[in-house]
Amino acid sequence: MAEGQPETDGIWENGAAPSDGSRLFPGVNAALPDGVGARRRTPGGGDLALPDWFSPLLSRLHGSRAEDFTRVPTPERGGRDSAVLVLLGEESDGGPDILVLQRAATLRNHAGQPAFPGGVADPGDADPAATALREADEEVGLDPRSVTLLAELPRLWIPASDFMVTPVLAWWHRPHPVAPRDPAEVAHVARLPVSELVDPANRLRLRHPSGWIGPAFELHGMLVWGFTAGVLSTLLDMAGWSRPWPQDRIGELQASTPPPAASADADEVP
Repeated sequence: MAEGQPETDGIWENGAAPSDGSRLFPGVNAALPDGVGARRRTPGGGDLALPDWFSPLLSRLHGSRAEDFTRVPTPERGGRDSAVLVLLGEESDGGPDILVLQRAATLRNHAGQPAFPGGVADPGDADPAATALREADEEVGLDPRSVTLLAELPRLWIPASDFMVTPVLAWWHRPHPVAPRDPAEVAHVARLPVSELVDPANRLRLRHPSGWIGPAFELHGMLVWGFTAGVLSTLLDMAGWSRPWPQDRIGELQASTPPPAASADADEVP
């Protein structure tokens, strides 16, 4: 197996990972006692060094719970099991970026919205990581062997579509070109630099007629909001990347837009 290639069969040492809290994948060290940066043990027994900027994020992410990401209580039962891939790469200047796609405008759920790669679990998927990797391959041609799995976040419920979503954090250790495989599903794909996501000029809050107000990002021709923006905003805060931004910049969503799940940064919950 190639260095950094994800393993998804029985990856958790004591069965399935807990759904109520984040957990680092086996072999992931946020930072070693001697000051060495974050590492991921490879199947061959070696260590894959992660960029220095990963250490604060992994340290604070470990043990975080659903309420750190959303104000919507996660039901114990129900919802369609789903997973998304929160894939961080590295720009030429050494800063992180995040892979985001824009869903086709003709889709039934979350049409036209920017989102992380991902989708509904198949019966043959071993775990949420397997779902996220399979969907990313189907949507934009992502090679699973180019990805290093790092952490599984808490399951988060999206009431509007009844998805029970597990975000899977990963490092794109061997980036390669990606593009929409089916225009009927994916309209566009982009790598959004974190330096631009945290730029105050690109941040705002969006208000839904239902009363929901939550974080959003406007860059590269995309308006990122709802579930995706909520997860992004929380991760940016955890990593220490966020910068002060104008909280009074508020945009309006159309009444026909379904209200999203309220993120931890949302001011009001419908």
